[in-house]
Amino acid sequence: MITLKNLSKIYRTEDIETTALNDINLVVNSGDFLAIMGPSGCGKSTLLSILGMLESHTSGEYLFLDEDLTGKSEHNLSEIRKSNIGFIFQSFNLIDDLTVFENVVLPLQYLGVPKEEREQRTEAILKRVGIDHRANHLPQFLSGGQQQRVAVARALVINPKVVLADEPTGNLDSKNGEDVMQLLRDLNSEGTTVIMVTHSEVDAQYGNRIVRLFDGKIIAEHSEKQVKEVDYAE
Repeated sequence: MITLKNLSKIYRTEDIETTALNDINLVVNSGDFLAIMGPSGCGKSTLLSILGMLESHTSGEYLFLDEDLTGKSEHNLSEIRKSNIGFIFQSFNLIDDLTVFENVVLPLQYLGVPKEEREQRTEAILKRVGIDHRANHLPQFLSGGQQQRVAVARALVINPKVVLADEPTGNLDSKNGEDVMQLLRDLNSEGTTVIMVTHSEVDAQYGNRIVRLFDGKIIAEHSEKQVKEVDYAE
């Protein structure tokens, strides 16, 4: 599904050059649940932004569904992104003056889905994540856990091939964090690929692969069997 070949990202100013990602080689298969881990500043968020087509890479290749994205225009990337990728952010990124329902239905409006269908899909996904009873509320009247459920619903309503999650439990207590991770696990078990950046070893155990970054490089990768062995060791 996703292939990165010798991918690097360099930020340049007049005075300094910073290498955020250095020669990354990574394959993400359809149905993977991949956790990306590493210390602050190691390149995790940059990698996720590039995977989400929100940033371009400096060199190397990025293949998405066998299509090389190198040199694609922002318009082309936007078209690919909005129909294939769902985003979940640590800070929720909900629109304050839209209701829960309006926040979740918005991606379907961008895709041009007919009104009746988008309303049905939105109602169904809100029910699935257990937040349908707050559909007409504004985000400011929801708890952090409820807001993240809305963010998950917004990511899932387009039926994405890939969900990218950036510290999805970072602003949640342990119970709400566990609920969100279970939603992601259930989604993955139904076939959706999940790629998650996290500092949490506990959250990482929900995946079947862990990639560890340090100074912009992949320094280790654990398979499903190794992930479960770490889990049992705890």
